[in-house]
Amino acid sequence: MADKKPDAFPETGWGQVFPEFFDSAKVKFENHAKNGRSSKSFIYEGRWDSLMGRITPGSYVFIQFGHNDESPSKGDRYSTLPEFKNHLRRFVTDVRQREAFPVLMTSVVRRKFDENGILIPTHGNYPDATKEVAEEMNVPVIDHRALSAELVSEKGDSLSKELYLWVEAGHPNYPKGEKDDTHFSPAGARKMASLVVEELKRMQFPLAEALK
Repeated sequence: MADKKPDAFPETGWGQVFPEFFDSAKVKFENHAKNGRSSKSFIYEGRWDSLMGRITPGSYVFIQFGHNDESPSKGDRYSTLPEFKNHLRRFVTDVRQREAFPVLMTSVVRRKFDENGILIPTHGNYPDATKEVAEEMNVPVIDHRALSAELVSEKGDSLSKELYLWVEAGHPNYPKGEKDDTHFSPAGARKMASLVVEELKRMQFPLAEALK
């Protein structure tokens, strides 16, 4: 979701290209996402409080965590499912207290296929936990996991590489090449962002009126 540094190109976050779909005269974007953060570390690093200081009434806040929350190997970034749900509840409550509109999102899929070419889920129960909090608190939820899984499955094991950070050796930023099935290429980021755009239209979000 994050804006990527130039020395990481062609790595591209879907949040980085999301504004391209909108009329800049009608809506202003701020992307507070950072690589590698979990819902827990986003709080203890002070990033959530910083974001809260920027929110104005009527803003939309898109909240997508899970990739780093779900992995015990992430150390102090790891969130148990109950912790993860409590973080999301806090986010929703804080946004609403500022007369803004929270939107919860499940994690986009990693590219991982089995020997039969079937996409393997890697996010455990964290997407379901996100949807449970959304239902509990009556918050709009975009199931980015399901939408991206459909897209990646449709492309298949080979063609889906073009959506992710697969780089041939010799690239100035990746001299040895890169085979990254988590982060996106520019084309992949735009496809992932377009899935969100289509969902905003389907859900008849007022924000969709600002689309180009």
